[in-house]
Amino acid sequence: MPFPAVELDPKPQPPWLTIAWFSALLVACYFPILLQLVRKWYNDEDMGHGFFVPVIAAYIAWQNKDKLFASGLRTNNWGLAIIVFAGLQLYVSTLAAELFTQRTAFIESIIGVILFLGGMPALRILSFPIVLLFFMVPIPSVIYTQITFPLQIFASQVAEFSLNLMGYAVLRDGNVLELASQKLSVVEACSGIRSLLSLTFLSLVYAFFFDTRVWMRYFLFVATIPIAIVANSIRVTFTGILSEIRPDLAHGFFHSASGWVIFMIALFILVMVHQAVSRIIKASHPNAN
Repeated sequence: MPFPAVELDPKPQPPWLTIAWFSALLVACYFPILLQLVRKWYNDEDMGHGFFVPVIAAYIAWQNKDKLFASGLRTNNWGLAIIVFAGLQLYVSTLAAELFTQRTAFIESIIGVILFLGGMPALRILSFPIVLLFFMVPIPSVIYTQITFPLQIFASQVAEFSLNLMGYAVLRDGNVLELASQKLSVVEACSGIRSLLSLTFLSLVYAFFFDTRVWMRYFLFVATIPIAIVANSIRVTFTGILSEIRPDLAHGFFHSASGWVIFMIALFILVMVHQAVSRIIKASHPNAN
């Protein structure tokens, strides 16, 4: 006698409709903030990398979707509390015209939605792409000024020393270099903050895709700081040399192009540092991962 067929329970499907619904609500609620943020990325060269941040973060999150759904999604009502808190933060910061807290409220809302829909396991799995999202938000003006001015002075000092060492007569007054042909002012755009912000973001992404060791992400993140500062000092020195050869080369296209060249050199140095450290660790600990 044949046994009746037993129907197995179908595999639980991811709640795509719920995810899409919450995503649409987030975009609708924060649309004016997001629109201003995109304009900031477009108009501010320091934040040009902002266009890539949500794309890469979304890609990394998508790569973890199987692990995410296999962890067993469970509702956590603390996520609603975070969403409400982010909404209040948005309201208060809008009244106070404080852009940084308006923009970070959007990321906080994303954290709240993930926690509400998937619980702590989902939040842990998606913690890295969430951290990356903060790179799309410009740092507050007060902190920006505190960072850029010391970088301007340092780049000016290195350029003064290097140019004098190479036989070029130069006098420095703060962040202004006075050469024989003209005066060069190391302004905020030449402080190195642009390459520092972009390079720190790329260091984390690079470490994620090319190294499984979590500590390497922290190491490369810290390593980008001296690399970016030194690379920018080299750029300022190179600009000084160009201005002595042809003063017009210190401005316009050649000046902008030198920034991209130096950034690519800094990125290459970062990769070489990663390779060197990996080889040293492998040589000293052959069985280490």
